[in-house]
Amino acid sequence: MIRLDKFLKYGQTSISNLILEYYRQIGLSNEEFLLWLQLHRYYESGNHFPDLGQIAKQMHFSQQEVYYLLNQLVEKQCIQIVSLKDKRGMLHDSYDLTPVYQRLSLYLEKQVKSNEVEKEQEKIGQLYQSFEAEFSRPLSPMEYQRIGQWLEEDKYQVELIQLALREAVLNQVYSLNYVDRILLSWERKNIRTSAQVKEEQQKRKRQIMQKEEKTTKALPKVSLHNWLEEE
Repeated sequence: MIRLDKFLKYGQTSISNLILEYYRQIGLSNEEFLLWLQLHRYYESGNHFPDLGQIAKQMHFSQQEVYYLLNQLVEKQCIQIVSLKDKRGMLHDSYDLTPVYQRLSLYLEKQVKSNEVEKEQEKIGQLYQSFEAEFSRPLSPMEYQRIGQWLEEDKYQVELIQLALREAVLNQVYSLNYVDRILLSWERKNIRTSAQVKEEQQKRKRQIMQKEEKTTKALPKVSLHNWLEEE
């Protein structure tokens, strides 16, 4: 059995689990990633430009195969070979392994954007379905086009159009023209988000309540006759 101190002497290699999970998605083969791991292992131990012949033996590959894999890593912008000056001003070659993190970061950003676009398309599909459900009929091609113009040309948020549809339904007016007037009215008031619509609705409620209070105060007080008291 190998003694514990031998395990500790060889140290450990620490990398982000994100690389382990997505190295295939960013275009690395298993062999290319294994070479990157070997280079990373040496880098952490302080050897920034290890002997590729030694790594070839550890991987049971020929030197030619390892050089080919290294060239692939460079072409895929996962590593760079750079020259660094030491304390005496002498230049030494070194492997820069950080480009793989930049490549991974770009991939993950694209994934986030792709998911956002997918969610937005789903919301738009639900918007068309809401109109058809409230109007109790399929939308005409012209109506589809008009809703598309609200989204693409006027840049109205899906949630904003949904709220305008709700206002129209509450007023029992099932017409895109009416929804359009609501949206234009909000636009004139610089209302562009669902949060601003809710704020405007609360403001209107407060104004109505204040008017009702004033009306109630303005009414004359009438004393009620107590029919239980006999004259």
